[in-house]
Amino acid sequence: MGPAEATTAFVLTGGGSLGAVEVGMLEALVAHGITPDFLVGTSVGALNAVYFADRSDLVGVRALGKIWRGLRRSDVFPVNPLGGLLGLLGRRNHLLDPQPLRRLMTRYLPYRDLEDAAIPVHVVAADVLSGAEVVISSGPAVEAIMASSAIPAVFPPVEREGRYLVDGAVANNTAISVATERGAGRVIVLPTGFTCELSAPPNSPVAMALHAVNLMIARQMVLDVERYGEVVEIRIVPPLCPITTTPQDFSHAGELIDGALKSTRRWIEEGGLERTVVPPQIRLHPHSL
Repeated sequence: MGPAEATTAFVLTGGGSLGAVEVGMLEALVAHGITPDFLVGTSVGALNAVYFADRSDLVGVRALGKIWRGLRRSDVFPVNPLGGLLGLLGRRNHLLDPQPLRRLMTRYLPYRDLEDAAIPVHVVAADVLSGAEVVISSGPAVEAIMASSAIPAVFPPVEREGRYLVDGAVANNTAISVATERGAGRVIVLPTGFTCELSAPPNSPVAMALHAVNLMIARQMVLDVERYGEVVEIRIVPPLCPITTTPQDFSHAGELIDGALKSTRRWIEEGGLERTVVPPQIRLHPHSL
């Protein structure tokens, strides 16, 4: 089966506010006539994938971009000193209230259940007790995203069918395996990248947790290409580099979208869709010491 005939999956990774990068990538791919047969998303990648699964044309992608451009940190990571104190004192197992994020998704998602999407979409979470990967392909879309986005210690686990679920990055960072197991002949990975130009560690627990997860995603992606590269066609869209904004800062969403749109267009024009290459932006690479 050649590339044009292969079942194509888009795999969208997590990355907090850096998820805006995926919106620019999606716009460039759609404008070039590339759309997936199904989607796999983890964490913020699940949010983008679930929205895109029902609005996969340029109008839909730009509508998603408009949402991103209007986001503020309080919409996703609300600061609550009392809640943070309760978490630090062991009175609850998380630092932040997940309700603002839930309200945001309830407001903007164009359908209720995952199986209602125009394109099949699979959301990756992890069982917090066993560490097992949990792939959600049906049921309430908001709950699936909340589970996949439940960063341990930042948000509470989400109970679903008797299991307690957290961020899918705990079990499967890039979910190339999920796409492969579901019959993809070609996997196009949309990574958010990571904050690679830091002069000091992030200065908040949430930012530190997100940065650590993003580093883990980058490392795992390289291993997954080595593991599955002979089984399935893998294309990795290069993320932006250098990135200076932290993954809890939503004030640069517009810049990230626009930058990713331009860089992805250039990658496509230079033949990126024709070869499997791990972009240097994915490999761990500090810019400053």
